[in-house]
Order: sequence, then C-alpha cells, then structure tokens
Amino acid sequence: LFTIEDNIGAGLVLYYPKGAMLRSIIEDFIKKEHIKRGYEFVRGPHIMKSDIWVQSGHYGYYKENMYIFKIECQEFAIKPMNCPAHIMVYKSRVRSYRELPIRYFELGDVYRHEKSGVLHGLLRVRGFTQDDAHIFCMREQAEEEIIKVIDFVKDVMDIFGFKDFAIEVSTKPHKYIGKDEDWEEAQAALMNSLKKKGLAFGICEGEGAFYGPKIDIKIKDALKRQWQCATIQCDFALPERFDLKYTGADGKESRPIMLHRVILGSLERFIGTLIEHYAGEFPLWLAPTQMVLIPITNKQNDYAESLRHKFAAEELRAEIDRRDEKMQKKIRDAELEKIPYMLIVGEKEAASGSVSVRAKKSGDLGAVKVDEFVKKVKEEIEKKQ
Repeated sequence: LFTIEDNIGAGLVLYYPKGAMLRSIIEDFIKKEHIKRGYEFVRGPHIMKSDIWVQSGHYGYYKENMYIFKIECQEFAIKPMNCPAHIMVYKSRVRSYRELPIRYFELGDVYRHEKSGVLHGLLRVRGFTQDDAHIFCMREQAEEEIIKVIDFVKDVMDIFGFKDFAIEVSTKPHKYIGKDEDWEEAQAALMNSLKKKGLAFGICEGEGAFYGPKIDIKIKDALKRQWQCATIQCDFALPERFDLKYTGADGKESRPIMLHRVILGSLERFIGTLIEHYAGEFPLWLAPTQMVLIPITNKQNDYAESLRHKFAAEELRAEIDRRDEKMQKKIRDAELEKIPYMLIVGEKEAASGSVSVRAKKSGDLGAVKVDEFVKKVKEEIEKKQ
C-alpha cells in the first residue's frame, strides 16, 4: 500500500497504486459526507508568509514544529495547520448573522517537524492530510454545532466499523492566548454538548491547544487499542486576533467564534488504523482491488479483458492475473492479498457470459451470470458492510 524510504525522508509517505486507491476511496467518501451536512469546500496554499503565523500565534507557540524558509528575503512557512487560510476566506467580505454558521472544509496537506524518535509508520508522520473544517458561528450556536460534529463522527465511525470510542476534554494549557472567561465559556460549551449526548468523558488538564480547549475522540480497533482521530476545538482567540466580525440582527458588529474540527483526523493515521482494524482484509467498498479475474488459459484473456472493461464502466475495481502460473497458485495468492472476490473464467464461462465466483469470506459460489454478479456486488458495496 505504501512505503516510507530514507532517501525520500523520514515521516514522508509514498503511496503505491493500491494505497493511493484506498486513500482516494476514503477521500471521495468523506467529501460526500461533508456536502450532505452543508459544508463548503475551500483550499489554501501550502506555504504562506510568516506574518500570518505570527498573527495567529503559531509562530510564537508552535514554531519548533514548523518548516520555515526565505524567498527573496521574505520569510515563509510550510503550513502546519489550515486555519489561517480559512480565516482569510471568511474575512474576504462582510458577513451577516443570517449566514452563520459558515462551515468551510478542506482536505488539507500539512507538514509538522516531528522529532525522529516519535515517528511511527503511518501513525506518526511529518507530512499528512487532514479532513479539516472550520465552523464560524455565533456563541449561542456553538453547542448545537458541536453536537452536530459529534453525530458526524459517530455516523462515519459506524460505517468504518469502529463501534467503540473513548472521549477526553483537554483544558487550558500553561501557555495560551485569549481571555480566561472565554476559555471557561469554550470549555463549558464542549462539556455541555457531551453531556447532552449522554457521553462519558475524561479530563486532560492543560492539554488543550494554545488557542482553545478541545474534545479528542479515540476510536478502538478490533483489538480494543485506542487511536486518536477526531478532534473538536472551541476557539474564541483567533477570531479576536484576526478581527473577525459579522453584522448582528441589531445592525451592530459582533465577533463570531470558531470551531476547529476533524472527523477522520490525519488520513495517514486513519489508514494505518484501518489496516490494523481489518488486518488488511478490507470490506468490499474499501478494497483497492475488489475482484481479480483469473483466466484458466491464455485463450480466455480477451474475455477477461472485456469483463474488466465492463466492471470499470460500473465503477468496480478489477484486475486480471495474466501470470504464467497454475490456477490454484493464482487463487492462493489472491487469498493472501485478501481480495474479496476471485472470478475464474474458462471456456464454459466465456461461452455462457458468466464467471465462476469464489468469495474470500464464503468460498466457492459457483457460476453466475455477469450481470447478476454486478448487481449483487453493487448492492453489497451500497451497504458498506
């Protein structure tokens, strides 16, 4: 699926075709889920002048984790976060209370200077992508928006097969920006939202972001190991620093608040967690290769190729095993690769327009007409089980 090579750089992921396909499937899924919930897509640049990071506070509080360099005597930084770009989109014009909440979403690539000793496969890297969003809302809308994010997390984790998770609220750290009373209100909004949902949570004293407290949701895999994924941060400080405003119902200017949130978190970490959770045996809808066509002899190669084209037109992911190997070895190799379906095609199948189906989970299913098989597989994909 992927590799991390010394000659590329520690903590930097190179995706092979099947890994890139798995990632693309997850990206397409999470984009659609955001559209359903009223998010708008935005996109910021990978590098920005250091001035904006000074204004946000990252330069003062997070500089040791940033990659900083100069272009023509002007200092820039590779972005470790997506929030300043989203803030600038909000600031691009005058806003009204009627527009709020505004929800901006980006699959944002970020880079953080993690120490080499903490790097660990996909689970801790230096370059990664977040399904990142920032919600700009009125204070009185905060709890409702937080609850919607919690529901979003639960819906998505159910689909991926994570039924159990632990929740922690991280409070004001030793070094922080903003007013103490705003921190108290932000922490109350997070805790009240969890209480309204009837969710138990622990407290991590002093572990919040420098600009606001947060909820961390840790999913549990098939072996009950915990992995940090979703985060919801409540922020009064950055709207103040960037002088964000909206016109209220009374015609006066008011200050919005920001919710920073991710659902999957780092895509790299989430993919690593999925690999562990499923032990590499992905459900059909996630499998990079959903089926492998195995011709009994070279004479069936053309028929197999015609089927591959047909499956591609139906948005099904199929490969053909054309190796000069015995059929039983091809079947064994496909099982080791944990491909959900093996489709054996010989003279009889080519003559009758069928495939002989062998399922990873349920074994030999016998000969099935191609159209019938396509219908069955698409129904299984739709269920995402």
